[in-house]
Amino acid sequence: MNTDNEKQKAVVIAGPTASGKSSCAVALCHLTGGAVLSMDSMQIYRRMNIGTAKVTKEEMQGVRHYLIDILDPDEPCSISDFQQAADEALSECKARGVLPVLAGGTGFYLHAVMYGNDFGEDTGADESLRESLMAFARENGAQALHERLAAADPAAAAQIHPNNIKRVIRALEYYKQTGKPISEHNQAERDRRPRLDFAGFLLTEDREKLYARINRRVDIMREAGLTEEVRTLLQEGLAPGATSLQAIGYKEIVTYLDGTCTEDAAYEAIKANSRHYAKRQLTWFKREPGLETIDIDQFDLDPEKIAGYMLERIREKGIWG
Repeated sequence: MNTDNEKQKAVVIAGPTASGKSSCAVALCHLTGGAVLSMDSMQIYRRMNIGTAKVTKEEMQGVRHYLIDILDPDEPCSISDFQQAADEALSECKARGVLPVLAGGTGFYLHAVMYGNDFGEDTGADESLRESLMAFARENGAQALHERLAAADPAAAAQIHPNNIKRVIRALEYYKQTGKPISEHNQAERDRRPRLDFAGFLLTEDREKLYARINRRVDIMREAGLTEEVRTLLQEGLAPGATSLQAIGYKEIVTYLDGTCTEDAAYEAIKANSRHYAKRQLTWFKREPGLETIDIDQFDLDPEKIAGYMLERIREKGIWG
Protein backbone atom coordinates (compact mmCIF):
# COMPACT_ATOMS: atom_id res chain seq x y z
CA MET A 1 0.00 0.00 0.00
CA ASN A 2 2.91 2.36 -0.67
CA THR A 3 1.85 3.82 -4.06
CA ASP A 4 -1.47 4.81 -5.56
CA ASN A 5 -1.34 1.72 -7.80
CA GLU A 6 -0.85 -0.51 -4.80
CA LYS A 7 -3.56 0.93 -2.61
CA GLN A 8 -5.83 -1.67 -1.10
CA LYS A 9 -9.46 -1.36 -2.15
CA ALA A 10 -12.04 -1.12 0.61
CA VAL A 11 -15.49 0.10 1.52
CA VAL A 12 -16.15 2.42 4.47
CA ILE A 13 -19.55 2.55 6.20
CA ALA A 14 -19.70 5.25 8.86
CA GLY A 15 -22.50 6.79 10.85
CA PRO A 16 -23.87 7.57 14.29
CA THR A 17 -24.84 4.96 16.83
CA ALA A 18 -28.03 3.03 15.98
CA SER A 19 -27.90 3.96 12.28
CA GLY A 20 -27.63 0.35 11.08
CA LYS A 21 -23.97 0.22 10.04
CA SER A 22 -23.42 -3.40 11.05
CA SER A 23 -26.47 -4.78 9.25
CA CYS A 24 -25.64 -2.83 6.10
CA ALA A 25 -22.05 -4.10 6.21
CA VAL A 26 -23.23 -7.70 6.51
CA ALA A 27 -25.69 -7.25 3.65
CA LEU A 28 -22.96 -5.75 1.45
CA CYS A 29 -20.57 -8.57 2.29
CA HIS A 30 -23.17 -11.08 1.14
CA LEU A 31 -23.15 -9.34 -2.24
CA THR A 32 -19.36 -9.05 -2.55
CA GLY A 33 -18.02 -11.97 -0.52
CA GLY A 34 -16.29 -9.42 1.68
CA ALA A 35 -15.41 -9.29 5.37
CA VAL A 36 -16.26 -6.72 8.04
CA LEU A 37 -13.63 -4.80 9.99
CA SER A 38 -15.30 -3.31 13.06
CA MET A 39 -14.28 0.31 13.61
CA ASP A 40 -15.56 0.46 17.19
CA SER A 41 -13.27 1.19 20.10
CA MET A 42 -15.35 -0.84 22.58
CA GLN A 43 -16.45 -3.90 20.62
CA ILE A 44 -12.84 -5.07 20.84
CA TYR A 45 -13.56 -6.16 24.44
CA ARG A 46 -14.80 -9.62 25.32
CA ARG A 47 -17.84 -10.01 27.60
CA MET A 48 -18.97 -6.46 26.85
CA ASN A 49 -21.75 -7.34 24.46
CA ILE A 50 -25.00 -5.66 25.41
CA GLY A 51 -23.81 -2.14 26.14
CA THR A 52 -21.68 -2.02 22.97
CA ALA A 53 -24.54 -3.34 20.79
CA LYS A 54 -22.02 -5.90 19.57
CA VAL A 55 -23.09 -7.84 16.51
CA THR A 56 -24.13 -11.38 17.48
CA LYS A 57 -23.13 -14.60 15.73
CA GLU A 58 -26.63 -14.78 14.28
CA GLU A 59 -26.44 -11.20 13.02
CA MET A 60 -23.07 -11.91 11.40
CA GLN A 61 -24.88 -14.37 9.10
CA GLY A 62 -21.68 -16.24 8.39
CA VAL A 63 -19.71 -13.13 7.39
CA ARG A 64 -16.17 -12.95 8.78
CA HIS A 65 -15.76 -10.13 11.30
CA TYR A 66 -12.42 -8.74 12.47
CA LEU A 67 -11.51 -6.59 15.51
CA ILE A 68 -14.29 -7.91 17.72
CA ASP A 69 -13.59 -9.72 21.03
CA ILE A 70 -9.81 -9.44 20.75
CA LEU A 71 -9.05 -8.17 24.29
CA ASP A 72 -10.21 -8.67 27.86
CA PRO A 73 -11.83 -5.61 29.46
CA ASP A 74 -8.83 -4.92 31.68
CA GLU A 75 -6.32 -4.86 28.80
CA PRO A 76 -5.21 -1.47 27.45
CA CYS A 77 -5.65 -0.60 23.79
CA SER A 78 -4.16 2.59 22.37
CA ILE A 79 -5.06 4.03 19.00
CA SER A 80 -1.77 2.69 17.62
CA ASP A 81 -2.60 -0.79 18.99
CA PHE A 82 -5.94 -0.68 17.21
CA GLN A 83 -4.33 0.54 14.00
CA GLN A 84 -1.84 -2.31 14.09
CA ALA A 85 -4.60 -4.89 14.60
CA ALA A 86 -6.56 -3.34 11.72
CA ASP A 87 -3.48 -3.44 9.49
CA GLU A 88 -3.11 -7.16 10.18
CA ALA A 89 -6.77 -7.71 9.29
CA LEU A 90 -6.40 -5.68 6.08
CA SER A 91 -3.34 -7.70 5.10
CA GLU A 92 -5.21 -10.95 5.67
CA CYS A 93 -8.10 -9.71 3.54
CA LYS A 94 -5.68 -8.74 0.78
CA ALA A 95 -3.98 -12.13 0.92
CA ARG A 96 -7.36 -13.87 0.67
CA GLY A 97 -8.61 -11.60 -2.10
CA VAL A 98 -11.48 -10.43 0.10
CA LEU A 99 -12.96 -6.91 -0.01
CA PRO A 100 -12.71 -5.35 3.48
CA VAL A 101 -15.73 -3.36 4.68
CA LEU A 102 -14.74 -0.95 7.45
CA ALA A 103 -17.87 -0.29 9.50
CA GLY A 104 -18.20 1.61 12.75
CA GLY A 105 -18.74 4.84 14.56
CA THR A 106 -15.42 5.60 16.28
CA GLY A 107 -14.30 8.36 13.95
CA PHE A 108 -10.74 8.80 15.21
CA TYR A 109 -10.01 5.08 14.92
CA LEU A 110 -11.57 4.84 11.46
CA HIS A 111 -9.58 7.83 10.24
CA ALA A 112 -6.34 6.36 11.58
CA VAL A 113 -6.93 3.13 9.66
CA MET A 114 -7.94 4.92 6.45
CA TYR A 115 -4.99 7.30 6.50
CA GLY A 116 -2.34 5.32 8.35
CA ASN A 117 -1.62 8.08 10.84
CA ASP A 118 1.87 7.98 12.31
CA PHE A 119 1.84 7.37 16.05
CA GLY A 120 5.46 6.25 16.13
CA GLU A 121 6.75 9.34 17.94
CA ASP A 122 4.04 9.15 20.60
CA THR A 123 6.21 7.79 23.38
CA GLY A 124 3.32 7.57 25.81
CA ALA A 125 2.69 9.35 29.06
CA ASP A 126 5.59 10.46 31.20
CA GLU A 127 3.87 10.48 34.57
CA SER A 128 6.54 12.50 36.34
CA LEU A 129 6.57 15.13 33.58
CA ARG A 130 2.80 15.25 33.47
CA GLU A 131 2.53 15.65 37.22
CA SER A 132 5.10 18.44 37.24
CA LEU A 133 3.18 20.29 34.52
CA MET A 134 -0.09 19.83 36.38
CA ALA A 135 1.53 21.09 39.58
CA PHE A 136 2.84 24.12 37.70
CA ALA A 137 -0.69 24.84 36.43
CA ARG A 138 -2.15 24.52 39.93
CA GLU A 139 0.43 26.85 41.40
CA ASN A 140 0.71 29.41 38.59
CA GLY A 141 -2.54 29.13 36.68
CA ALA A 142 -3.60 27.89 33.27
CA GLN A 143 -2.43 31.06 31.53
CA ALA A 144 1.14 30.65 32.79
CA LEU A 145 1.19 27.05 31.57
CA HIS A 146 -0.12 28.19 28.20
CA GLU A 147 2.67 30.76 27.99
CA ARG A 148 5.20 27.95 28.34
CA LEU A 149 3.60 26.25 25.36
CA ALA A 150 3.61 29.51 23.39
CA ALA A 151 7.37 29.75 23.91
CA ALA A 152 7.96 26.16 22.78
CA ASP A 153 5.32 25.80 20.06
CA PRO A 154 3.59 29.06 19.07
CA ALA A 155 1.45 27.37 16.41
CA ALA A 156 0.03 24.85 18.87
CA ALA A 157 -0.57 27.55 21.46
CA ALA A 158 -2.57 29.52 18.91
CA GLN A 159 -4.81 26.52 18.34
CA ILE A 160 -5.32 25.44 21.97
CA HIS A 161 -7.34 27.48 24.45
CA PRO A 162 -5.43 28.26 27.67
CA ASN A 163 -8.20 26.67 29.74
CA ASN A 164 -7.82 23.36 27.94
CA ILE A 165 -5.10 22.29 30.34
CA LYS A 166 -5.17 18.65 29.22
CA ARG A 167 -4.31 19.52 25.61
CA VAL A 168 -1.74 22.12 26.66
CA ILE A 169 0.02 19.52 28.80
CA ARG A 170 -0.10 16.94 26.01
CA ALA A 171 1.51 19.42 23.60
CA LEU A 172 4.24 20.24 26.10
CA GLU A 173 4.80 16.53 26.76
CA TYR A 174 5.22 15.87 23.06
CA TYR A 175 7.72 18.70 22.73
CA LYS A 176 9.72 17.53 25.74
CA GLN A 177 9.73 13.90 24.57
CA THR A 178 10.53 14.43 20.90
CA GLY A 179 12.11 17.88 20.71
CA LYS A 180 9.64 18.73 17.95
CA PRO A 181 6.53 20.94 17.97
CA ILE A 182 3.32 18.91 18.04
CA SER A 183 1.86 21.43 15.57
CA GLU A 184 4.27 20.17 12.88
CA HIS A 185 3.28 16.59 13.58
CA ASN A 186 -0.44 17.44 13.49
CA GLN A 187 -0.07 19.34 10.20
CA ALA A 188 1.76 16.41 8.64
CA GLU A 189 -1.08 14.13 9.71
CA ARG A 190 -3.70 16.48 8.27
CA ASP A 191 -1.81 16.52 4.96
CA ARG A 192 -1.86 12.75 4.67
CA ARG A 193 -3.67 11.16 1.77
CA PRO A 194 -5.77 8.03 2.32
CA ARG A 195 -3.78 4.85 1.93
CA LEU A 196 -6.91 2.91 0.93
CA ASP A 197 -8.69 3.19 -2.40
CA PHE A 198 -12.16 3.29 -0.90
CA ALA A 199 -15.80 4.00 -1.53
CA GLY A 200 -17.17 5.64 1.60
CA PHE A 201 -20.71 6.05 2.87
CA LEU A 202 -22.21 7.99 5.76
CA LEU A 203 -25.56 6.70 7.01
CA THR A 204 -27.84 9.51 8.16
CA GLU A 205 -31.45 9.89 9.23
CA ASP A 206 -33.82 12.58 10.42
CA ARG A 207 -32.41 13.65 13.79
CA GLU A 208 -35.61 13.03 15.78
CA LYS A 209 -36.08 9.61 14.22
CA LEU A 210 -32.48 8.72 15.03
CA TYR A 211 -32.90 9.84 18.63
CA ALA A 212 -36.05 7.74 18.93
CA ARG A 213 -34.11 4.71 17.60
CA ILE A 214 -31.38 5.36 20.15
CA ASN A 215 -33.90 5.50 22.99
CA ARG A 216 -35.49 2.23 21.87
CA ARG A 217 -32.09 0.58 21.62
CA VAL A 218 -31.28 1.56 25.22
CA ASP A 219 -34.61 0.11 26.38
CA ILE A 220 -33.74 -3.12 24.58
CA MET A 221 -30.32 -3.16 26.27
CA ARG A 222 -32.01 -2.83 29.65
CA GLU A 223 -34.36 -5.70 28.89
CA ALA A 224 -31.44 -7.80 27.60
CA GLY A 225 -29.62 -7.48 30.94
CA LEU A 226 -27.13 -4.61 30.65
CA THR A 227 -27.23 -4.00 34.40
CA GLU A 228 -26.30 -7.60 35.07
CA GLU A 229 -23.56 -7.49 32.43
CA VAL A 230 -21.90 -4.57 34.22
CA ARG A 231 -22.42 -6.15 37.66
CA THR A 232 -20.74 -9.33 36.45
CA LEU A 233 -17.73 -7.43 35.09
CA LEU A 234 -17.28 -5.71 38.46
CA GLN A 235 -17.66 -9.01 40.34
CA GLU A 236 -14.96 -10.48 38.12
CA GLY A 237 -12.62 -7.80 39.45
CA LEU A 238 -12.72 -5.16 36.74
CA ALA A 239 -12.02 -1.81 38.37
CA PRO A 240 -14.84 0.76 38.11
CA GLY A 241 -12.30 3.21 36.72
CA ALA A 242 -11.11 0.86 33.95
CA THR A 243 -11.00 2.45 30.51
CA SER A 244 -13.47 -0.07 29.14
CA LEU A 245 -16.03 0.92 31.79
CA GLN A 246 -15.88 4.57 30.75
CA ALA A 247 -17.89 3.73 27.63
CA ILE A 248 -21.42 5.05 27.36
CA GLY A 249 -23.78 2.45 28.75
CA TYR A 250 -21.25 1.16 31.26
CA LYS A 251 -20.16 4.21 33.22
CA GLU A 252 -23.79 5.13 33.93
CA ILE A 253 -24.62 1.66 35.26
CA VAL A 254 -21.51 1.79 37.45
CA THR A 255 -22.91 4.94 39.08
CA TYR A 256 -26.17 3.07 39.74
CA LEU A 257 -24.41 0.05 41.20
CA ASP A 258 -22.32 2.20 43.53
CA GLY A 259 -25.48 3.86 44.82
CA THR A 260 -24.95 7.26 43.24
CA CYS A 261 -28.25 7.25 41.33
CA THR A 262 -31.31 5.13 40.66
CA GLU A 263 -31.44 2.56 37.89
CA ASP A 264 -34.04 4.60 36.01
CA ALA A 265 -31.82 7.67 36.21
CA ALA A 266 -28.85 5.66 34.92
CA TYR A 267 -30.76 4.53 31.85
CA GLU A 268 -32.05 8.01 31.15
CA ALA A 269 -28.43 9.20 31.32
CA ILE A 270 -27.43 6.50 28.83
CA LYS A 271 -30.09 7.74 26.42
CA ALA A 272 -29.03 11.36 26.78
CA ASN A 273 -25.31 10.59 26.49
CA SER A 274 -25.92 8.36 23.47
CA ARG A 275 -27.88 11.12 21.72
CA HIS A 276 -25.10 13.62 22.42
CA TYR A 277 -22.53 11.13 21.16
CA ALA A 278 -24.50 10.60 17.94
CA LYS A 279 -24.46 14.34 17.34
CA ARG A 280 -20.68 14.44 17.81
CA GLN A 281 -20.27 11.46 15.48
CA LEU A 282 -22.22 13.19 12.74
CA THR A 283 -20.15 16.34 13.17
CA TRP A 284 -16.93 14.30 12.83
CA PHE A 285 -18.02 12.27 9.82
CA LYS A 286 -19.41 15.24 7.92
CA ARG A 287 -15.86 16.65 8.00
CA GLU A 288 -14.39 13.36 6.78
CA PRO A 289 -13.66 13.62 3.03
CA GLY A 290 -14.80 10.89 0.68
CA LEU A 291 -18.00 9.83 2.44
CA GLU A 292 -21.22 9.87 0.41
CA THR A 293 -24.27 10.60 2.53
CA ILE A 294 -27.08 8.05 2.43
CA ASP A 295 -30.46 8.92 3.93
CA ILE A 296 -31.53 5.53 5.24
CA ASP A 297 -35.19 6.61 5.33
CA GLN A 298 -35.16 6.74 1.53
CA PHE A 299 -34.41 3.02 1.56
CA ASP A 300 -37.09 2.18 4.16
CA LEU A 301 -34.28 1.39 6.64
CA ASP A 302 -33.75 -1.84 4.69
CA PRO A 303 -30.10 -3.00 4.87
CA GLU A 304 -30.41 -5.04 1.69
CA LYS A 305 -31.75 -2.07 -0.29
CA ILE A 306 -28.98 0.15 1.10
CA ALA A 307 -26.35 -2.50 0.31
CA GLY A 308 -27.72 -2.79 -3.23
CA TYR A 309 -27.22 0.94 -3.75
CA MET A 310 -23.73 0.75 -2.25
CA LEU A 311 -22.88 -2.08 -4.65
CA GLU A 312 -23.78 0.10 -7.63
CA ARG A 313 -21.60 2.92 -6.33
CA ILE A 314 -18.56 0.77 -5.54
CA ARG A 315 -18.79 -0.74 -9.04
CA GLU A 316 -18.89 2.74 -10.54
CA LYS A 317 -15.78 3.65 -8.55
CA GLY A 318 -13.99 0.48 -9.62
CA ILE A 319 -13.66 -0.78 -6.07
CA TRP A 320 -15.26 -4.14 -6.79
CA GLY A 321 -16.71 -6.13 -9.67
